[in-house]
Amino acid sequence: MNLKGLSMRGLFALVMALLLGNGVMAQTAVPPPAPPATPENTLYLDLSTGGKVAIQLRPDVAPGHVAQVKTLVRRGFYNNLAFHRVIDGFMAQGGDPKGTGEGGSDLADLKAEFNGLPHVRGAVSMARSASPDSANSQFFIMFAPRMSLDGKYTVFGRVIGGMAFVDAIKRGEGENGTVEGEPTRILKATIAGDVLPSAAVPGGSAAAPSVVSAPARVAPAVAATAEPVRKGASAPRKKATTRR
Repeated sequence: MNLKGLSMRGLFALVMALLLGNGVMAQTAVPPPAPPATPENTLYLDLSTGGKVAIQLRPDVAPGHVAQVKTLVRRGFYNNLAFHRVIDGFMAQGGDPKGTGEGGSDLADLKAEFNGLPHVRGAVSMARSASPDSANSQFFIMFAPRMSLDGKYTVFGRVIGGMAFVDAIKRGEGENGTVEGEPTRILKATIAGDVLPSAAVPGGSAAAPSVVSAPARVAPAVAATAEPVRKGASAPRKKATTRR
């Protein structure tokens, strides 16, 4: 390229174009808007804290993750599973049949589907091990925003109803949030479309949730602030976690 004939203004424009092309401004990208909530893409969690949580699933940005979660829900996989790792002011992690962070389903691990949805209060995201393509069944619900997780974990939904029952999930102890004694459990997980013949979805739309106002997996023994993780990269069912 001949730079001799470029004015200062032209040179500045060229530099900015190169920077934008390299994704320097990617962090300012606007999250994709939520489509209307539908029964087929609404997940209900009946919790032992005494209430029902409604989650709008987002197949528009995480089709593989949503499909796997719906398959597991319809199998009854999540019924009676515990929130085994819960850190106050951060997140509640569940979906592990072992209750240790090392379990998963018999389905294949998922390819990462990192997207523009942020880890705000009420966001639902998949836990994984060190490999980006290791999410399987474990997920976590955010109590508060943690944007440092964006682009590292796949957000596949958001709470649109019953966030008070998420807030009531029993907290864990220590830096890793391990829950002692009897944890909060998912008594039953269902897809709204399997129980609601009409198009109405209780809880509203994720685009303007009435109960979730944005500000708002444990990685294998790393720093004092661990993320939601599926643990044990060498184990048959990895331990999923999330670092803060």
